[in-house]
Amino acid sequence: MKQFETIGAILNAWTGSVAAAVTAGFDRVVSPRVVRLIEDEQGGFAVEAAVKADNLPARIAFADGAFSAPSLAPVLKGSRVEIVLQPTRFLFRPLELPARAGDFLEGIVRAQIDRLTPWNASEAVFGCSAPSESGTESITTVIAATTRKVAMSYVQAVSGFHPAAVAVCTDVAERNAGRVKVFEQKARGHLDAGRLSRSLSVALGVAAAAALLSATAATYIADDLGAQESELALQISQRRAAIRSGSDGDRSPIAALERRKYETPASVLVLDALSQVLPDNTYVTELHLAGNKLQIAGITRDAPSLIPLIEQSQHFTRATFYAPTTRSSSDPGERFHIEARIEPKNTANP
Repeated sequence: MKQFETIGAILNAWTGSVAAAVTAGFDRVVSPRVVRLIEDEQGGFAVEAAVKADNLPARIAFADGAFSAPSLAPVLKGSRVEIVLQPTRFLFRPLELPARAGDFLEGIVRAQIDRLTPWNASEAVFGCSAPSESGTESITTVIAATTRKVAMSYVQAVSGFHPAAVAVCTDVAERNAGRVKVFEQKARGHLDAGRLSRSLSVALGVAAAAALLSATAATYIADDLGAQESELALQISQRRAAIRSGSDGDRSPIAALERRKYETPASVLVLDALSQVLPDNTYVTELHLAGNKLQIAGITRDAPSLIPLIEQSQHFTRATFYAPTTRSSSDPGERFHIEARIEPKNTANP
């Protein structure tokens, strides 16, 4: 369990840092206009903006938890609103720390806020001024703190105008510390580091689940392919053994060759059979064998008499002329073209 908690803490820290970096980069690229509401001693607020507008009110009032001024909504909508409260609303405490603590200043103050102020960390909002060197090994900062209730009353009053962000600040006169931000809230719908961090965590979880599912599927498919490969190898081995032993029945190559031997007419036997049936005055000039079909061409004295002679042989059937019989003055007889079907007689046991 501790290992999982450690991994979870590491992932949360990583997603938090990535979200903070993305948010900071987004804010630098897409910076909304800044409108400052500076509280005066009478409780009203002067309005300052980087870009002057014709409908920008010079001063607005705050009463019963609400800001009131004509045409205020177009000015604040989508802007970054900085509410600068009077220092009298804050408690200030100087704090001296080792020089190496400058990078962890906010965390150190948050851990000691109940000792430095009358409130605990959940009740207070605070900010720290930029640290200044107070010696070779120490730095000094000024803490400005007030109750969360005070800050949120102004933040909620501004939120109704849909700003991009709201910050609560004050001016620290001690040590010329300048202006300190004690609270900031991004508006809903704006890029927020917390929501982005949670989204990254969900995305990592989905990616891990998808990777696990893919690994499981790959293992199953690999096992199935391995089984198929083994089965195929076994069938190949059996087929090779059957071929070597000649025990595959009619489908073995040896049996096929044996069957072809007795079913295919032998050229020598065909020539021998022709020489026995054709008369002496007949000369064969062309002979073609194609499967079980024989074609011959030549010269003879009486071409029609060759048909019955060929069919009388037990080796030939369906004898016929496949081209006209011709006679030339230079030929000693008629030029014939006969084809016939061969009946193989080269059986194993004649």
